[in-house]
Amino acid sequence: MIKTSITNREIWRIATPIMLGNLAQTIITFTDTAFLGHLGTIELSASMMAGLFYYVFTTLAMGFAVGIQIFIARRFGEGNLKQIGVIFQHGALFVLLLGILLFSILFFFSDRLMQVIIDSPNIYTASMDYLKYRQFGIVFVVFNFLFRSFYVGLSNTKVITYSTILMAVVNIFLDWCLIFGHCGLPEMGIGGAALASLMAEISAFCFFWIYTFVTIPHKEYGMFRWHKWQSKLMGDIMKVAFPCMIQRLFSFGTWFAFFILIERMGETAIGISSVVRSTYMILIIPGFAFAATANTLTSRIIGEGKSDEVMAMLWKVVKNAVLCSLVLVIVTSIIPELILQIYTDDLNLAAAAIPSVYVISLATVLGAVGMVFFEAVSGTGNTSAAMALEFGVCIAYLFYAFIMTKTSSIAGVWTVECFYNITMGFIAFFYIWKADWRKKVI
Repeated sequence: MIKTSITNREIWRIATPIMLGNLAQTIITFTDTAFLGHLGTIELSASMMAGLFYYVFTTLAMGFAVGIQIFIARRFGEGNLKQIGVIFQHGALFVLLLGILLFSILFFFSDRLMQVIIDSPNIYTASMDYLKYRQFGIVFVVFNFLFRSFYVGLSNTKVITYSTILMAVVNIFLDWCLIFGHCGLPEMGIGGAALASLMAEISAFCFFWIYTFVTIPHKEYGMFRWHKWQSKLMGDIMKVAFPCMIQRLFSFGTWFAFFILIERMGETAIGISSVVRSTYMILIIPGFAFAATANTLTSRIIGEGKSDEVMAMLWKVVKNAVLCSLVLVIVTSIIPELILQIYTDDLNLAAAAIPSVYVISLATVLGAVGMVFFEAVSGTGNTSAAMALEFGVCIAYLFYAFIMTKTSSIAGVWTVECFYNITMGFIAFFYIWKADWRKKVI
């Protein structure tokens, strides 16, 4: 096999801050779940359903940001730094319009959509209390995705660590104050969790703008100056980004549909899945981080004219992803009771969730392989292939999940994550191995 010039040290240099950056949204989920789980199963379930509903909308911005990341990484690899500022400006204008559109949909239609989606009246009412505040954050979140992709594309990811620490501090402190009414603030319950999350997102938004203005060389990168609108450039960006947007929307939309199926199994089933999901989101942080690393390194290596090194680089990333994931999985598998009790005072609920935790532990290791190869498909610039791959696998995922919710226990239902990661990883690996992606120009 051809060797790669990419070292383990460089992989970790890129992946570690991304891991911490991925904690940004995960910390919000973790904190909300940990605090609300001590209020009751209804609040716990509602925050998960409303949070997932909100994240489905943000996936369009997430997908667009992946497209921007691919372009920035490619120009960075080519040494064409001034074009990076032009790309960022076009991206900023797009996400501004997208953020306004998404907020409008959330503001005017959330109540009717959630009424159709959620079966339990109690969970519906609590979910709307959560969305009442959280919906305002989407305009800030779309820019946060853009900035993260900007820095990942430059392989300069330490700033993501700083933004994550800031978000975590703001969210944890305000959760404690606003959910329970400490420090002279009102006791708002689930609404307080949503307001705390909103303030955390705003703090990250402000930090990214200030940090970028102060640290990025404006002239060298063409930043913070008005560039003439280039329709051809925007068209080229959308050719790469639009399939990413649809792919992310379909992927997270499928996951949301998975939890809708579980919610129809009853309040206990969705309560168990709330704590399992929060645990899973922590476990897969390394997988997501190394997958993002594989994406940007794939694009950069191609930009440097070293396409033949891609497969060797990916195996090196996979090895690191699996080893890192195994550490979390082993710890979780040894002390699942202690971990689950972070989220809930209900010992019966925690005990019922343990078999599902073992299932997601296996899914985590499988995902560490599958996600790396899948993100590499997007990194080649052929995002249409990634979209088609995601679409096919998600259809099979939903069919599998539907059958399991009718015939199995909640732990059996969660095996769908193992099915997804195995299928996705195998097809993506075959694409990188056999498909003719080296001639793709972006």
